[in-house]
Amino acid sequence: MGKLQELRSYINTLVVGREKELDLMLIALIQGGHVLLESAPGSGKTWMAKAFAEAFSGTFRRLQFTPDVLPSDVTGIRFLNPKTQEFELRTGPVVANLLLADEINRATPRTQSSLLEAMEEKQATIDGETIKLPEPFMVLATQNPQEFQQGTFPLPAAQMDRFLFRLVIDYPSFDEELAIIRNFRSGQSNSMHIEPVATPEDVLAWAKEAGEVVLHQDIERFIVDLVRRTREHRAIELGLSSRAALAIARAAQGRAFLEGRTFVTPDDVKVVMEPIALHRLHLTAEGMLVQDAAAILHEVMESVPVPVEIG
Repeated sequence: MGKLQELRSYINTLVVGREKELDLMLIALIQGGHVLLESAPGSGKTWMAKAFAEAFSGTFRRLQFTPDVLPSDVTGIRFLNPKTQEFELRTGPVVANLLLADEINRATPRTQSSLLEAMEEKQATIDGETIKLPEPFMVLATQNPQEFQQGTFPLPAAQMDRFLFRLVIDYPSFDEELAIIRNFRSGQSNSMHIEPVATPEDVLAWAKEAGEVVLHQDIERFIVDLVRRTREHRAIELGLSSRAALAIARAAQGRAFLEGRTFVTPDDVKVVMEPIALHRLHLTAEGMLVQDAAAILHEVMESVPVPVEIG
């Protein structure tokens, strides 16, 4: 746990005012999940993802998505070596511990879908050959909000469901923005040396410990009640799936582990609920006219009795 807290403190020195988001990214890494970062252009989401990834000694690759990026640019190709006259396998950037998929919604649906197998099954198929991805494996994807998405291809529901968390990055506070100007006005962020703090072996060890965090049966019932209430709400057309319920349970375990506890509390569930649920909920036409998804989710959470504190 000592190194985990050291890592937690270190990445918070690299990124100003994003403690909550960075904690959720750590939880996703430990629990084998993927994260979608969404914010207005120029708000630092790419730097946050890059700084987070480079704090690990595992392999890190960045891929800038554009409409002309092909699936083979993501997964890899077989090419004819002119010297040996034999076909050789050249793996793509997806074969890494952490992949930064920058502006993922600028790629075509066909290219976006090339990530599905990697995100779900931790493997990539290249010209019929299946390559197992290294462990741990995590996709950090970025995209701009809908109002800035002209000429883009929105991610389908099946792919959105593969992201453990969708983190909407708000503008920084006055003091945070002042700190950003003072720290980075000379452009040194581009050349800043980031020292790796943790190794892939550390992450795998943390994942094993997080999996042993106790999830009391009352907390399990609490999670299932929350999920089922989303399916019954009049303003929600498509509620949370069983996959979402499992994601909530695992993320809550990860949050408890990050906080140094051996058991999950209702607060752990509440903290991870919104970033897990909002990108999976689909409202009815009437629901969209009356409330936003966050308000409806809050209403659902208020309707479910919270179990007695576990511990």
